Amino acid sequence: MRSAVIIFPGSNCDRDALTVLQLTGCKPEKVWHADSTLPDCDLVVVPGGFSYGDYLRSGAMAAHSPVMREVIKHAGRGGRVLGICNGFQILTESGLLQGTLMRNAKLKFLCRDVFLRVENNTTAYSSAYDKGQVIKVPIAHHDGNYFTDAATLKSLEDNDQIAFRYCDEKGGLTPDANPNGSLSHIAGIYNKEKTVLGMMPHPERHADPLTGGIDGRAMFESLLAA
Repeated sequence: MRSAVIIFPGSNCDRDALTVLQLTGCKPEKVWHADSTLPDCDLVVVPGGFSYGDYLRSGAMAAHSPVMREVIKHAGRGGRVLGICNGFQILTESGLLQGTLMRNAKLKFLCRDVFLRVENNTTAYSSAYDKGQVIKVPIAHHDGNYFTDAATLKSLEDNDQIAFRYCDEKGGLTPDANPNGSLSHIAGIYNKEKTVLGMMPHPERHADPLTGGIDGRAMFESLLAA
């Protein structure tokens, strides 16, 4: 499998993404935000960080970078796109995913491990997990509070587009387990075709035992198997 990692001014998780892609045999290439073409690839990763310093809204400026026009075309052809943290914000700003990411409920930057419940394990991103499995993955964000309107939320639920929900260690959707106040505990969503995934937690940071966990590695193994 061939992959590409987009790098914006202010990206700081691109190397993490490149490392796990190399580790799992996904053959990554670096792509600068001002490039007008993408390499021939199966997967595009839009990594975390603070693209353009998070001016205006998080991801708003990066969504208009030249390379994002090619990412949108790639997704339109059925190519896979994974947006992590700031990458999720960029995907919503570019219209590839529905909803928006607002300031965390308590208006504080959060950096810690959280538990996620796998809501759909039938996609190229999740086949190595079990449905309902609880995994532990880090978060590091200030604007991770997912929100959308009631009709869109119903559509996401009806179409199995909710990828992960914040939960407690046993999978319960308790108020304390929702770190940023996200609507319906949503931590990640798919597009209707399940080819585009955006999520606030960082699976690439838990792909090596030396970094504190390996629960995120299965996502990239799923992609390789697909």
